[in-house]
Amino acid sequence: MSRRSSSSASLSRDDIKLEISEPELLPNCAASPVQDFVIRSLKEKERHDHKVSLSSNLSRRSTTPIIFSQTTTRRKPPEVEKRLEFTLEELCFGCVKKIKVTRDAIKHPGVIIQEEEILKIEVKPGWRKGTKITFEGVGDEKPGYLPADIVFLIDEKKHPLFSRNGNDLEICVEIPLVDALAGCTMPIPLLGGEKLNLSFENTVIYPGFEKVIKGQGMTNPKDNGTRGDLHVKFLVDFPTELSDEQRKEAVSILQDCC
Repeated sequence: MSRRSSSSASLSRDDIKLEISEPELLPNCAASPVQDFVIRSLKEKERHDHKVSLSSNLSRRSTTPIIFSQTTTRRKPPEVEKRLEFTLEELCFGCVKKIKVTRDAIKHPGVIIQEEEILKIEVKPGWRKGTKITFEGVGDEKPGYLPADIVFLIDEKKHPLFSRNGNDLEICVEIPLVDALAGCTMPIPLLGGEKLNLSFENTVIYPGFEKVIKGQGMTNPKDNGTRGDLHVKFLVDFPTELSDEQRKEAVSILQDCC
């Protein structure tokens, strides 16, 4: 007994290695209760590990949620374009125009009311025909749509005296034949209501004659507010009838002029 004890005492813990493997049943031999317990424990552990692994995989796959939704974004309707006329004076010197608009507005689901709003347009000196001014979201509001934009398109009213050519103005002035030949001083209307006297004492005004007045045209917004020129075109008023004596006198006077 003493020798066995001393022999077993010489083995250290580090020298002891235990390997547990699944027991195999011998053919035609019944398993003991201990073997049945070990086998069942190993199989239960195997099933548990498989479930944990499957649950972990499913958890990793479902980190990105799948969302089914129906969009409620309202669409933008086409803009509403309206033509707005201004006089040459308003476009040359600038002005402020107020416009009242009436529009449909949705205050509660299914309830549409009419609203009035005053829009203010500040016309800058030198604006031209075709200039657009946009007011966002002040048009009619319809279910499923955002309020429409209103676009005002600038147009020029026909002026009784002047016509526009870019930053320049043109005016046609009638002059009697005698004044065109003998010379005269005549007032020329300017945009805004003023007049400028032009002298033609030593000038013969012929059909197609043109006089340019600097700085009396339209405002140029791209050149520090300077103004273009006014082109004065003369229409010589010829007599429609002459007596024989008048014809002879005209011939005697004009025959050496051409």
